Amino acid sequence: MGRRKNGREISGWLVVDKPAGLTSTAVVNKVRWALDAKKAGHAGTLDPDATGVLAVALGEATKTVPYVTDALKAYEFTMRLGQATNTDDAEGEVIAQSDLRPDDETIKQALGAFVGDIEQVPPQFSAVKIDGERAYKRARDGETMEIAARPLYVESLLLIDRPDPDHVTLELVCGKGGYVRSIARDLGEALGCFGHVRELRRIWSGPFDASDGLTMDKIEALARTPDLDEHLRPVAEAFIALPEVKATPEGAARLRNGNPGMVLASDVDYGEEVWASFEGQALAIGRYKSGELHPTRVLNIKN
Repeated sequence: MGRRKNGREISGWLVVDKPAGLTSTAVVNKVRWALDAKKAGHAGTLDPDATGVLAVALGEATKTVPYVTDALKAYEFTMRLGQATNTDDAEGEVIAQSDLRPDDETIKQALGAFVGDIEQVPPQFSAVKIDGERAYKRARDGETMEIAARPLYVESLLLIDRPDPDHVTLELVCGKGGYVRSIARDLGEALGCFGHVRELRRIWSGPFDASDGLTMDKIEALARTPDLDEHLRPVAEAFIALPEVKATPEGAARLRNGNPGMVLASDVDYGEEVWASFEGQALAIGRYKSGELHPTRVLNIKN
């Protein structure tokens, strides 16, 4: 007889307000234990020293993670002017310094170059792969690598505070794959004064907001109790950008088996990606074609 897999068949999202000092993987493992869940993942890694929204997907919600990671997200970060570090944050070694401190107006004018469709080089200490190996592993060995620039969409970058001459607080709204540390590094270079991230907080990610997040202390206190289940958000909250269609009873039966099924839709274009519900439950994701949903992902939600 095969070994029984541990954990409950439970599906949904738990929004965590991640504290500094924990990896995203450590948070996911703790949430999985606290909910006794069989399967868990997260939508968008945060650096260990970063805080804020970490959306943890449980069960069938793991199939919808790309819809959250692809959505816009917002960060508030404090940038230290006058110093560049090898990690582009406060954990690294200072590798360049300057006495120049640009005024607020100069900084605001420089921000425009970082808005829209830009090219961004990830930090040396990052999880991107170089010849099959994580960049941070090679950087820890003292290697300096040529990392190719990657496209990034930035919706906005605003100066929101200047607590002292050495620091500025900025708010960034961007798409998938953005490195806030690279923004700080490149902005510092553009200003001629160098810079790195001192503090970083993700304030929202797609449909999930930090103000709705549970602290790790709260999760510990409610662990393995029904009260923690009450904080689970529906799987369908991931579909922030997708239209909803409603399956007929016959269509729902076909969709559950991975076959095209009849749905009721309005204002949906042929071939458009949509998600289908039945009796209030998310059922499948796929393409709408002539009154039917052709599924690409079927959601087998049991709770």
